[in-house]
Amino acid sequence: MGKRIAIVIDSLVGGGAEKVMLVLANTLQSMGHEPHLILLKSDCDHFVPQSLPIHSCFAEHEKNLDSFWKVSASAKKLEAFIHQVQSEVGQFDLFISNLDKANVLMARSKLENVYFVVHNSIEEELTRARKLGPFNYWNMWKAKTCLSGKDLITVSDGIAKEIKEVGRIQPASVQTIYNPFDLEKIKQLSLVENELIPEQEYMIHVGRCAKQKRHDILFQALAQMTNKLPIVLLCKNKKKALKLAKKYGVEERIIIPGFQENPYPWVKNAKLMVLSSDYEGLPTVLIESLAVGTPVVSTDCRHGPNEILTGKFAQYMVPRRNPTKLAQKVDFALAQYPDCSDADILEKVQAKTVAQKYADLA
Repeated sequence: MGKRIAIVIDSLVGGGAEKVMLVLANTLQSMGHEPHLILLKSDCDHFVPQSLPIHSCFAEHEKNLDSFWKVSASAKKLEAFIHQVQSEVGQFDLFISNLDKANVLMARSKLENVYFVVHNSIEEELTRARKLGPFNYWNMWKAKTCLSGKDLITVSDGIAKEIKEVGRIQPASVQTIYNPFDLEKIKQLSLVENELIPEQEYMIHVGRCAKQKRHDILFQALAQMTNKLPIVLLCKNKKKALKLAKKYGVEERIIIPGFQENPYPWVKNAKLMVLSSDYEGLPTVLIESLAVGTPVVSTDCRHGPNEILTGKFAQYMVPRRNPTKLAQKVDFALAQYPDCSDADILEKVQAKTVAQKYADLA
C-alpha cells in the first residue's frame, strides 16, 4: 500500500539538497507512493513534474522566518499550514525535513513521525559560521542544536559518526541513508546535445562560488599544473568566480556558462571532474560523474568522498587545502584513470533502493 509522505524544505532554489529531494519525490511517486513537497517559499530553479504536488507556506515578502522574534509564530503557521494540507489530501505517514530554516520550524511542531535529514557536517558548518561573527554563529548553533531529541537521517556514515563522537547534539536516533540517484536518467540526460559545450578538451567543477567549495584552492592548483587544460565552472556567480581566478592568474583558463538545468552533458564531455571542497555531506557531483564515466579527483574532505572513492579510486583523493598535491593528482589522473563504470557506490545509491529505505520509515 502506498504511503503519503511530506518532504519539507526551505525552497527549490539551486543546491544539492533540493535536487536530492526532487529525485526522492519522483522515485517515491513512481513506486506508487504519494509524495508532497512542502516549501517554506515557492522559489524554484528546478523542473518539477506537474504530477508532483507542491504546497508553499509563506509569502515572498515574509522574511527572517527563523529569527528570534519570529520563529515561534513561523513554526505555528507552518504547522497550521500542514494541518490544512492534510485536511485536503489526507494524513501524512512520514515527514522528511531538510535544511536549517525548515528544521528549526519543524523541530517546534507536534507532528508525528518526523525525520530530519543532515546533509552536511554540523561541526564544519559551525566552524565556518564562527568566522563570520557571533550573530551568524548563534543562528547556525540554534539550527543545529534544535535537532537534539529528534530522529536524524545522515547522508553519509561520516556525518553520523561525527554526531555520535562530538556529542554536541543528542538525537533520539541516527541512521545513514545515502542520497538517491536515478542513474539511468542521468545517463540519458548526459547524451543530450548542447551547442554551448566547448569542442576543446576541458575539466569541470560543479558548485556554487562559496567558501566551502574552495575555488581559491582549485585556482592555485590550476596555476601549478603541468597540463594547461581549461576548466568549466558550473556556478551562478560568474563575476565573483572570475575575480578570484584573476587573483591567481588563471582567468584565461576559466569557462563559466552559467547555471545549467541539465549539467550532465557538460560532465560527460569533461576529461575530469575536480572537487576542492573543505567539507561536504555526500558530494553529488562525484557520484554523477562516475555514473556517466567521467573520472574524478577530490579532496579527502569531511564527509563523503572516502565513502565514494573506494578501492582503486581511493588514490584519487588528496588532503584538503593543499593546492600542490591537488595539482599533481589532477595531472596524474588526466594521464591515466581506471574505468569508472564499476564503482561500488553506484549500486548503493540507486534511486529505488534509497527510496524504499525512506518508505520503510512511514
